[in-house]
Amino acid sequence: MGRDDMRAGDGDRKAVAEQLKTALDEGRLDLHEYDERLQRTYAAKTYGDLDGLLDDLPGTIPVQRAQVQPATSAPSPAAAKGAGPGRQNQHWVGPYAGVVLVCTLIWLVTSIASGELLYFWPVWMLIPLILGFFGQRHGGGRER
Repeated sequence: MGRDDMRAGDGDRKAVAEQLKTALDEGRLDLHEYDERLQRTYAAKTYGDLDGLLDDLPGTIPVQRAQVQPATSAPSPAAAKGAGPGRQNQHWVGPYAGVVLVCTLIWLVTSIASGELLYFWPVWMLIPLILGFFGQRHGGGRER
């Protein structure tokens, strides 16, 4: 079986459609021609059906010359272990602390605007932050 007879996937059709959209945005295709080519793109079943849709457009790689890229594999468990368990989940602490800070500022502004010290409701936002932080510090070293 030749390449032209191989089935095209949704990703292949989407890539051609995006290149056609770029050509339309650049003024290389008029709306009527873009619509015709887009219909042919989504109706394509094989790579042979996709051939010729991009050939006359500069800056695009025709489908027949495109190369299939091998899938990248996930990092090995040994490489992930080197980062340390505490480091793997630490990325959430900073953004969540920012959310707590914004909530505290909202509480402060509303307290000042009302003229009295209101119930400190952001404390409920602090509980997951504190538990998560200490859980990583003290329980993060254990193997699961």
